[in-house]
Amino acid sequence: MSSTVITDKQKQLARLSKALGHPIRIYILEMLAGQACCYSGDLSEQLPIAKSTLSQHLKELKNAGLIQGEIEAPKIKYCLNRQNWEIARKLYKDFIDE
Repeated sequence: MSSTVITDKQKQLARLSKALGHPIRIYILEMLAGQACCYSGDLSEQLPIAKSTLSQHLKELKNAGLIQGEIEAPKIKYCLNRQNWEIARKLYKDFIDE
C-alpha cells in the first residue's frame, strides 16, 4: 500500500485509537475528565497495577497527546490536554459521521 493513500487524519485517528485501546487508559481518562488534575501517586493507589505498568499507560496517553504532565518533584501531575481532547472528539465524530 502506498503511503500517499494514508492521510495525516487517518494516522492521527489510529494513534488515538491505540491509546484508547486499553480499559486502564479509559479509566485514567474518565478520572482526569472529572477533575482538574491528578498526581501519578494518587492513580497508583486507585489502580491494582504496578507503578511501572501505570507509567507505561500514562506514557501512551501522553504520546497520543490526550494528557499532559507537569513535574512537581517528586511527583508528576497529570491532566487532560483539553485542546487535543477536543481535536480527538472531532476526529471521531467526523469518522463516525462519514
